Amino acid sequence: MTAYRVEKDSMGEVRVPKCAYYGAQTQRAVDNFPVSGRPMPLAVAHAAAMIKGLGAGTNAALGLIRPELAEAIAAAADEVLAGRHDDQFVVDVFQTGSGTSTNMNVNEVLANRANELLGAPLGGNAPVHPNDHVNRCQSSNDVIPSAIRMAVRQSLGADVVPAFEALREALAGKAAEFAGVIKIGRTHLQDAVPVTLGQEFSGYASQVAHGLGRIRATFPDLEELPLGGTAVGTGLNAHAEFAPRTLEAIAASTGIPFRAAENRFEAMGAQDPLVAASGALKGMAVSLMKIAHDLRLLASGPRCGLGEIELPELQPGSSIMPGKINPVILEMSIQVATQVIGNDGAVTIGGSLGVLELNVMLPVIARNVLESASLLTAAARLLSGKCVGGITANRERCAESIERSLAMVTPLALKVGYDKAAELAHEAFVTGKTIRELLTEKAVLPLEEIEAILDPKTMI
Repeated sequence: MTAYRVEKDSMGEVRVPKCAYYGAQTQRAVDNFPVSGRPMPLAVAHAAAMIKGLGAGTNAALGLIRPELAEAIAAAADEVLAGRHDDQFVVDVFQTGSGTSTNMNVNEVLANRANELLGAPLGGNAPVHPNDHVNRCQSSNDVIPSAIRMAVRQSLGADVVPAFEALREALAGKAAEFAGVIKIGRTHLQDAVPVTLGQEFSGYASQVAHGLGRIRATFPDLEELPLGGTAVGTGLNAHAEFAPRTLEAIAASTGIPFRAAENRFEAMGAQDPLVAASGALKGMAVSLMKIAHDLRLLASGPRCGLGEIELPELQPGSSIMPGKINPVILEMSIQVATQVIGNDGAVTIGGSLGVLELNVMLPVIARNVLESASLLTAAARLLSGKCVGGITANRERCAESIERSLAMVTPLALKVGYDKAAELAHEAFVTGKTIRELLTEKAVLPLEEIEAILDPKTMI
């Protein structure tokens, strides 16, 4: 049976689990929002803890709180950043739209742990108070959007970009490996003129490279933080030096050039940088889906599909058909891409609900952008490590498809005209002959010229 302690807040008494580091306001939020069973992403709680830990040092330097209290708050924040108290961030992500409940969750955890470090009992709010000391010079309204931007920027830089750089390198490596593999191209899923398998893969590598560029382009705006704006952007109750000094410490700690927002009213009332980041992730998801779809088609078969490439065999593909192997990594990637595209829809709506001085969709924006980043990171790593790296070319199948394709008649149009070439293509289709066989049989051109015109190397 769970033991409880009784705490008081401005609304009265609340029962809180005896050993919890969170307090009354967090418990009220837990009781009020039993929605999804999924708390605010830990990356946001960690970023908020960093703000508050470094902010405590700033407040001490400014003479706003006693140094020993600041040191205890900073030590508690370091523990949070090390993951030691992850189970204490318990408020459902679907909560008050400003993320106030998460802000208080962090305040209470840091205050209680700081008090414990100072030898005081949990739940007493002394000598460290969650509002008066941990939240000094701050509001949920500037801390939470700052923490979300920090978390997203860190995730994009530390996770998404390296994962997709590895995928780009894997695709570019295959482009080089398959440079000499000539195959038939396809438009509208119908035979077209030849390309090399390497050229196809170079297109995939370029898609990823351009997607990375779009993701990196969101970094500068994400690095603008509204910290110091407090409730509505005016900075009421905050020392003028609190935000500049704390932001300098955050930038030094993270190695990311976080800085004060050019306009706090914009940075608190709107969340356009997060919408842009979500859009860039959606763009990468669209690229991922195209690449995965193409690879599935190229690997279809093995006997009765295109079969121009072969994928690594990872697991049995059917409970009823022995020997069947499915393109599971590609199918996973397509599902991830679908989810990310859906997440972006929620973020777009969320970004539009910056009502007057505050956006009230911050938790759902955080959840969806960070989930998209996490899903894409995992998918890219698996795609490069378990799929692309092990792809091989079916050179015989590629060569065979070129010879049988009616699109081989295309360069002949320059010699005999479009209409005559189309007539020959139709006859080849009806008779089942190749273009080469038909041209030779009809002696349309000298044999040497036929061989030169139908040399696929001249068509790429």
